[in-house]
Amino acid sequence: VLSITALLVLAVFSTRFGASLFVAPLEKLNPPLQSLDATGAQVIVVLGGSRISNAPEYGGQDIPSSPTLQRLRYAAKLQRTTHLPILVTGGRPDGAEVSEAAIMARVLREDFSVPVQWLEEASNNTAENAQLSARILREASVHKILLVTDAMHMERAKRSFTQVGLEVVPAPTIFRSTSRVTPVDFLPSSQWLQQTSYAMHEWLGMAWYSLRHRD
Repeated sequence: VLSITALLVLAVFSTRFGASLFVAPLEKLNPPLQSLDATGAQVIVVLGGSRISNAPEYGGQDIPSSPTLQRLRYAAKLQRTTHLPILVTGGRPDGAEVSEAAIMARVLREDFSVPVQWLEEASNNTAENAQLSARILREASVHKILLVTDAMHMERAKRSFTQVGLEVVPAPTIFRSTSRVTPVDFLPSSQWLQQTSYAMHEWLGMAWYSLRHRD
């Protein structure tokens, strides 16, 4: 009975309905940025989100993963509208020779024709993204940022950057719960199971963050 129940739960969480139980509330914490007017932000900060290594079609270079590329595309759109400088942040959590920040900066410059002001190349997680980026930004007298990352990741990222003394204007991208519904979404799939796993990781991360920083 227990194994059957576990399989049923797994099947539900592998559908859009099951994933949305975790994904939608998380994404609603930080809705899409409606206007850039009077935000007062001084810098656009873009968080790395992993890489694809040794891409043969790019001569063996490491390239941004799909989520990272979508963050960069949105950051480029924001930069063209605001003309704010960009900081990209991401180190070498997988032990690679080139940092995620360097890859991101290259793509912004070469593929989106957008300049990058600062690279933070030593961080290996969200907390370090915030801590090490804040050091760079404090030297530039920056106190308020537009923060670009996945909608599901935004709340935890925002808390991390706020904790290090920066004022954050959330600029989330990649909203999964608002995508058009198709019949396939009601069938179990690895795609929705992956989104369930991602969302649960974020909820657990926020719970851990709250425990560490409670008064």
